Amino acid sequence: MTRPSDLYALALEHRLPLVSGICALGSIVVVSSAWGFQLIGGYAPCELCLEQRIPYYAGAPVALLALLLSLKAPNTKLFTRLLLIAFALLMIYGGGVGGYQAGAEWGFWPGPDDCSGDVGGAVNDAASLLSSLKTIQIVSCTDVQLRILGLSFAGWNVVTSAGLAVIAFWAALVRGRKA
Repeated sequence: MTRPSDLYALALEHRLPLVSGICALGSIVVVSSAWGFQLIGGYAPCELCLEQRIPYYAGAPVALLALLLSLKAPNTKLFTRLLLIAFALLMIYGGGVGGYQAGAEWGFWPGPDDCSGDVGGAVNDAASLLSSLKTIQIVSCTDVQLRILGLSFAGWNVVTSAGLAVIAFWAALVRGRKA
């Protein structure tokens, strides 16, 4: 029977590829979920929602590079750790944006004044402005479109970003017998 301490020792020994893979997969799942809610569920993102995706767009390739290096070039442990730290910092930024939006949704502070949706393209005259207003879907950053277990999309982004940041920092900074 495997003891929990044995599992921890095994995870510690292989933490760089393990966590790099988890971070890459986590980023891909989060962005895919956001796109799924948008395209299939019909939930239009606001400006802050779109900004919260950027760390995942950047983080997935960073984590994949860390995974590749940890598997194919084990002598690059320092660079792999630096990539995981960069990934964690991206997640902290994204979680911060999510926290700001979640706080605005709960009314703890005002949301951004310019968070009102995409006007979509250039408008040359008043007639085209009026006709374009019929098709524009304006999404406020302070209106919650859906809550799952009490948290909005922004709230879940905070949880996910924090979790990914913690494990990325753990893998990068904790020393073990092997890295």
